[in-house]
Amino acid sequence: MLRAITAVFALLAGTTAISAQDVTTYALDNGMDVVVIEDHRAPVVVHMVWYRIGSADEPVGASGVAHFLEHLLFKATENMESGEFSTAVAANGGRDNAFTSYDYTAYYQRIAADRLELMMRMESDRMNNLMITEADIATERNVILEERAQRTDNNPGSLAGEQLRASQYLNHRYGVPIIGWRHEMEDLSLEDALGFYDLYYSPNNAILVVAGDVRPDEVLALAEQYYGAIPAEPDLPTRLRPQEPPQSAERRLIYEDPRVSQAYVSRTYLAPERDNGAQEDAAALVYLADILGGSSFTSVLGEALQFDSQIAVYTGAGYDGSSLDDTTFSMTVVPATGVSLQAAEDAMDAAVAAFLERGVDPEQLERIRTQFRAAEVYARDNVEGIANRYGAALTQGLTVQDVQDWPEILQAVTAEDIIAIATQVLDRRQSVTGWIVPNREALAQ
Repeated sequence: MLRAITAVFALLAGTTAISAQDVTTYALDNGMDVVVIEDHRAPVVVHMVWYRIGSADEPVGASGVAHFLEHLLFKATENMESGEFSTAVAANGGRDNAFTSYDYTAYYQRIAADRLELMMRMESDRMNNLMITEADIATERNVILEERAQRTDNNPGSLAGEQLRASQYLNHRYGVPIIGWRHEMEDLSLEDALGFYDLYYSPNNAILVVAGDVRPDEVLALAEQYYGAIPAEPDLPTRLRPQEPPQSAERRLIYEDPRVSQAYVSRTYLAPERDNGAQEDAAALVYLADILGGSSFTSVLGEALQFDSQIAVYTGAGYDGSSLDDTTFSMTVVPATGVSLQAAEDAMDAAVAAFLERGVDPEQLERIRTQFRAAEVYARDNVEGIANRYGAALTQGLTVQDVQDWPEILQAVTAEDIIAIATQVLDRRQSVTGWIVPNREALAQ
């Protein structure tokens, strides 16, 4: 154990670059990209197909169709019965699932490496041979409506978050929930699903990511056999989205719901995402989120509001730069009993202003830098996480090189970088502030 701990600290203290994964890339003749990540420590493989299509690419009026289609892909194909896909994966000792985001839809299986060919045969089949019926539409539409009821409609925080996001994005489809608006989900049809499937579930709109105990040439041969036989979609449109206009006015909202147990303040700002060849601002924002609200004990907001003044019982800040278009930076404060939302918000603003005035604490910066480096070292033991890292990045406009450069870009962030991006992003004119309360009476407290 001591030897293992020593090895980890040697990695953290080293000055050489964090080594990149052994990644090989190909492009099939039909336009499908193939990414192979070798990791021979265990005889397992993660097989993923990522489509460059997510909820932010949906037609206006059909919100939720990307997630709806994700469900429908587990129905029958020309060669498999409904549900047979997951049954076959489980029978071979693996597990599978799928997920939809604003920027992508992905399907994956984790299984013994010698079952990779079976996964490619089944996944390529449902890429091209889906056979859904009106009965499937009715069944799965009820399923996604119930999913919305459980995860969103029954959760006041989720409903408030939808309103905040819709207020932040006036023009971009990031303002529409991934699962969809209920009134549009209720009208999703067979034509909506098949139209989306026929156009976007095409090899020239897909990325195959295979990670684990594999050889690149063997993966390429299988990919050419199963995916390479599927014709490209000649009418695949260019991925263009309506962009946000410059925000020049602060926006505010009050969300009332009797199920809110404790009122709180939530604020979001438009913020830059990770861009191809230009990830430095996003890296600085990762640090800023940790510095302002990453810990109740050591963060700027935690120390100022929870310990020094005891104005709040919870504080936090968040940022996720994994996004094709502009993302958000957020802060949250839950005031202590007897403290008004206005007092909590004022204290949050005062703490941020004081931070910008005095700058970054060098010891805190180095502590966070070390934590990020440690997280990168340990992440290499998760082959599924590595596959996700590449798949998400490539569907969001980044490259393999960007993914491999990211750890060292994080390590190179300076205090000056953090203050510069904080000054740029934390501008009230590009923010949305929400007061989430159980009732109007809570506003007067």
